Amino acid sequence: MREMSNVTKRFSESLIRRMTRISNECGAINLSQGFPDFDPPKFLMDRLAEVAYEGPHQYPITWGAPNFRAAVAKKQSHFMGRPLDPNENVLITIGSTEAMIDSLIALCNPGDKIGVFSPYFENYIAEILMARAEPVYVPLKPPAFNFDPEQLEDAFRQGIKALILCNPSNPSGKVFTREELQIIADLAIKYDAYIITDEVYEHIIYAPNQHVYMNSLPGMWERTISCSSLSKTYHITGWRLGYVIAPKEILDKIKQVHDFMTVAAPSPLMEACLVGLNQPLSYYEELGALYEHMKSVFVGGLKDLGFTYTDPQGAYYVMVNVGEFSKGDDVAFCEWMARNVGVAAVPACTFFKEDVHDWVRFHFAKRDETLYEALNRLESLRSKL
Repeated sequence: MREMSNVTKRFSESLIRRMTRISNECGAINLSQGFPDFDPPKFLMDRLAEVAYEGPHQYPITWGAPNFRAAVAKKQSHFMGRPLDPNENVLITIGSTEAMIDSLIALCNPGDKIGVFSPYFENYIAEILMARAEPVYVPLKPPAFNFDPEQLEDAFRQGIKALILCNPSNPSGKVFTREELQIIADLAIKYDAYIITDEVYEHIIYAPNQHVYMNSLPGMWERTISCSSLSKTYHITGWRLGYVIAPKEILDKIKQVHDFMTVAAPSPLMEACLVGLNQPLSYYEELGALYEHMKSVFVGGLKDLGFTYTDPQGAYYVMVNVGEFSKGDDVAFCEWMARNVGVAAVPACTFFKEDVHDWVRFHFAKRDETLYEALNRLESLRSKL
């Protein structure tokens, strides 16, 4: 048989999804893949039940149902601080994953370079390679996960066409300050590059940190592609509703890719989610308080158990140092911990370009009883080694 594409030789299976499968096999508490174990808001489920009988059930407009795009534009116009045209600036996708890959394919020619901070969400590298581009890495230094402006500028000097910015960051929980974003923006303008943002955790921020949208900075609307989704904001990771926000001349190219990539997002789910997008601002305040509580329970419990961790500023992940247990093999350790301790985490090697094997990522988007049980199991970790 003739050789298949060599692109897939350059990335492996997702360790995040692999740990979920192992967790399911052995009955571990899944703190690896970032989805909650509680229901979406009742108003969403009630509306979905109505839509099941009312419809729509057929193809929507390729770019997303007009009423749904209008609702996204209204919500994000408020938070981004600029008027958005639902017809010119908003594209609905199958989750933020499709938003990102559509954007990269629309942007890249074979051999183009794309900057990415390390650690990074593992999907980014595969997506860059599938777009026939090459990643250029910029380290974020733990525990604060700050970057060196000189190292960042070196990536721009290498000719990157765009920089992927996850803010708040998965896996580190870092929230980039306005000053850091301005450094990035100044370099993007200086070197005529784009910024592709992943902002799916935009409403999960821990005080005193604040989320600043890159496209709100002077001169950055014209060169920013904002990717996000409803998954984390409304606890509906399985509904797969994402979006891209960008200037018309950029979005028109991304629309071309989307049209042939997936055709359209699911009609009934868009209709059901309108009630979520039209919630009052108090919803987002309550969401922040909910995750502040979960962070307090789990991260506070890790502290009581004597673990070393980095304090998340946003999102719902915490990086924990397990060097005393992993002995340089974080993948084997995570598999052992799932099967013998009953808690699943993600090995850090899947997030770093650097040779990092002393850390794992836990997520804490879980009910109190789940988090307390996970902490009870982790208490036995040292005795089981």
